[in-house]
Formats: sequence, C-alpha cells, structure tokens
Amino acid sequence: MIIRSSDQVPRTTLLKRFPLPRNFGVSRQSRIERGRTWPAPAGATRVKTFEIYRYDPDSGNNPRLDSFEVDLDDCGLMVLDVLIWIKSKVDSTLTFRRSCREGVCGSCAMNIDGTNWLACTRFVSETHDRATIYPLNNMPVIKDLVPDLTHVFAQYSLIEPWLKSKTPAPETERLQSPEERRQLDGNWECILCFCCTSGCPSHWWNADRFLGPAVLLQAWRWLLDSRDEATGERLDDLEDPFRLYRCHTILNCTRTCPKGLNPGKAIAGIKKMMIERRS
Repeated sequence: MIIRSSDQVPRTTLLKRFPLPRNFGVSRQSRIERGRTWPAPAGATRVKTFEIYRYDPDSGNNPRLDSFEVDLDDCGLMVLDVLIWIKSKVDSTLTFRRSCREGVCGSCAMNIDGTNWLACTRFVSETHDRATIYPLNNMPVIKDLVPDLTHVFAQYSLIEPWLKSKTPAPETERLQSPEERRQLDGNWECILCFCCTSGCPSHWWNADRFLGPAVLLQAWRWLLDSRDEATGERLDDLEDPFRLYRCHTILNCTRTCPKGLNPGKAIAGIKKMMIERRS
C-alpha cells in the first residue's frame, strides 16, 4: 500500500518496539536509566501510567525514565493535558514546549508511544496502557522533552521561504486564480513541527546535508506558487546530491505527519520538476 496520509496507518502494530535491548549500541553517557516513580494521588480511581523521558544536562547525570501515575478524572483528554497536570501538581521541573493547544503552532511535537505526533492532538485514550513519551528523534535535547531545533530551522532558511518577484510590485495584491490557489493545498498547511524530519531515516544518516522532508515540503510550496518568479533559482539551490536526492521514499514522513500532509509526494514533485527542466 502506498502511504498518502498518516490517517491510513493503523494505530496498533504487532511489535510495540524493535526487538533489541533498549540501550543497545548506545554510549554509556546516553544510556537511559530507570528513574523515579510518582504514585497517583490518594483516592484516585481512574489511573494511567506515563513513562516520560527526563534529561537535565546541567546535572551531569544520564537520561532517565520517570513513571507518573496520573489521575485521569482530574485532567483533560489530551496528552498535553497530562503533561500540564504533571507539571502543575506533581513535578514542576518537567520541561516541554507548548503554545496553541490546537494543533497549529507545532510546539508540542514529541514521540508518543514510538510515533512522532503533537501532544495537543493525541488523545490519552489512543495511547498504550503504559504510555511512553520521549522528545523528537535525532534532535539534540536541551532538557526533558525540549529538542534543539536550531539546525532544522537553519536548513529551513536555506530555501529562502518567501515570495520572490522580479517584476515591479502591483498597486494591489498579486492575484491568483482559484485553480492556482488550489495548487498550494496540502503544502501551505505545514506547521514546521518537524515530526516528519525527526522520523526520517535519511535525515538521521545525513542531517548535515540532506534538508529533510519538512524543509523540502516548504520548498515545493514555493515552487508551486504562481506568484513566485524564482523557480529556476530555487531548483538550482536544490540541485545537489544530498540536499534533495538523499530521500529514498521510505515515507516515514507521510506516516507521522499530524496534519495529514504528504511530504514524500512533494519531494517526488521536486524531482520530477528537475527532470522536466532538463528535457
């Protein structure tokens, strides 16, 4: 089956994780240790356990996995509500990003039960009986669930994500037909949460040179925009053995996009445009 949206992927799998020891091949300093268990409040009747990755670089200690028993009758329906409940009522040192709570800002992207997703749009009822929460894969960790996005945003700046025009600016807005506007659908909705880039094996292997699916989806958005007049320059910037062509169509990006977009298709569109301009 060709994956076209994260909606196509079943939520249940035969194996919850790849059958290797958790710290297999990991350096001694990065091995995850068993942390503290925080019991449920007295009188709680509907309790669920969340194992949450904890790391404080200032402490000099290894990462650990703390277990929190959460009173579901005292918090909201979403994973983000659980994190806020823990920070407010159990452990105020728990660190994570959040903002809109509506799946728009992308701040609360994290790895939930092995899948990159937004904590504000993942229902607690959709998580495993003993849910696990980690920061995004393949990103340096600043603290706990906060990844360092400096590198991926630097890659984003390389595509110059703004409208480029060589003609004089009109007195009114630059117009598009309804059909031209529809070409942008499925691309402009990207919120730069980087769930896709974090889940891309090609970016794990070549993060220093491969731009990754999130950035390439944004590049495709500007290549499709009828108002933009720098198509040739944008393609020249992507014509590189690594920036574009390290994509091997694994489609992890499409499987894990919380907005239901298809970065894999966008990357294929760029490759096709490259071939067409040569012929």
